[in-house]
Amino acid sequence: MSFFCLLWVPLFYFLRRIIAGAGASSGSIWALLLGSVVAITQFFLGYFVSPGGFELSRWIFGFVDIVTVPVLVPLLIYLIIFILKGFSGEADFARFALLWLIPWGAMRALTWSALNDPILLVVVPLLWTALAVGVSFFINWMITKFKWYSALVSIPCILVLPVLAASAYWAFFSQQTLMGFAMLLIAYIPVIISFIFERHKN
Repeated sequence: MSFFCLLWVPLFYFLRRIIAGAGASSGSIWALLLGSVVAITQFFLGYFVSPGGFELSRWIFGFVDIVTVPVLVPLLIYLIIFILKGFSGEADFARFALLWLIPWGAMRALTWSALNDPILLVVVPLLWTALAVGVSFFINWMITKFKWYSALVSIPCILVLPVLAASAYWAFFSQQTLMGFAMLLIAYIPVIISFIFERHKN
């Protein structure tokens, strides 16, 4: 399971490149570098939120330290760089976020390996990629084809997906496995749609 946590994000990244036909971008090195710095820093700082039991504190812990914030940080940084026109070429939020998450996944595989917990080592990496690609898809949709209907759909989805990902982690941890699987599958719907869009675009 540790190998899954270590390898899933890079394998998913290359799968997306094959499907989308995406090449390297000017931000790729920065994504890997900044992701490595943040991963090492987090390794020494530890968690920001006390995990607690099965209630709200566990959900907040999952949102901040485990599932959601680690994915939203690179997306937010890329959005700022995009607004400032720091990178050339076509915007690709998902590529930046996935590259950022490669060292993050390696660090988590190292720190979680002793726990041998399938939720952390398997479910959480799946949620990372679902969130990175799903949120990126809706951001890109608004940027490239900004219409009232794209904003009407994209903004709620961008807000709901992070909550859904943290809730899926909480459901698995609380042994509500069926609910966890249902939310995980829902989180992957935008991923499938984005793959279809990218495939037809190329």
